[in-house]
Amino acid sequence: MAEPEFTATGVRIGKRLRSLTRAGQVRISDGRLELLTSYGSEIDSAPVQAVRASKPWFAAEDRALADVNGTRYLLTLGEHDPAPGEPGPPAAHRFIEAVRKAAGRRR
Repeated sequence: MAEPEFTATGVRIGKRLRSLTRAGQVRISDGRLELLTSYGSEIDSAPVQAVRASKPWFAAEDRALADVNGTRYLLTLGEHDPAPGEPGPPAAHRFIEAVRKAAGRRR
């Protein structure tokens, strides 16, 4: 299995007003985006070309939107990238860039 192109742990994943997990995982690997619970169970996944990632205009800097299989998820990542060796999720803008980069590379 190839090394993941993007991995974030400790991510809050929500759908509408409902929180699905407070410490989930987001992973882009082998051309697929996966949203996982803290236990590793899959919430949703799709080919990265079919995923739309954006920054909500109404939310804090640490949030990103991901449209996966017609469902909109609100991801709460970090405001800033963690210091080297420090735990914590990467910044939301890195997630958006990773989705766009992975989709562009596969086309």
